[in-house]
Amino acid sequence: MSLRINDIAPNFTARTTQGDIDFHEWIGDQWAILFSHPKDFTPVCTTELGYMAKIEPEFTRRNAKLIGLSVDPVESHDKWVADIEETQGATVKYPMIGDTDLAVAKLYNMLPADEPGTSEGRTPATNATVRSVFIIGPDKRIKLMLTYPMTTGRNFDEILRVLDSMQLTAKHRVATPVNWKQGEDVIITGAVSNEEADQLFPGFKTIKPYLRVTKQPG
Repeated sequence: MSLRINDIAPNFTARTTQGDIDFHEWIGDQWAILFSHPKDFTPVCTTELGYMAKIEPEFTRRNAKLIGLSVDPVESHDKWVADIEETQGATVKYPMIGDTDLAVAKLYNMLPADEPGTSEGRTPATNATVRSVFIIGPDKRIKLMLTYPMTTGRNFDEILRVLDSMQLTAKHRVATPVNWKQGEDVIITGAVSNEEADQLFPGFKTIKPYLRVTKQPG
């Protein structure tokens, strides 16, 4: 079954570098960023995991938790973490899932459901589609899905930007325009009448009847 935005994120239990988890329980009332990797000790992913370790406080400040995934076993992750710290200058403190039976990768459509075998003997090429990012809300629904090719490092600053937008638009009746950043003007949604907009967003500007902008609320 394909996953779509606003679907309930499939729940699972898994072994991680910080013990066994039930995914939905682990999320609790926070946001979650699940990001996956085709295999341990791959160069692009090494830089990504290190960068996420460096900016984890930014996610924490936004009430969001990080969790990584690779199909290799947890024991391999522990060794990889040492390499990440050595080469990237950052300590990975968030959990990493050991998906040795490929169950989570299949559940999240990162590998075909009928993919045979386990992590044993697999290569980055056979795991090429396990290069995804999911943002999941406190309601356990998928808010964003991104999948990258193996040779292109992910832009996790963009994930922070999107999270800011999602959290803002969840609280206020606004949307964010192209390339929006925290503190910039926003768009009033079409569901808000001009009369309501006068009360909610005094001084808003009408560019077109369907395009009304206002200062970022809150």
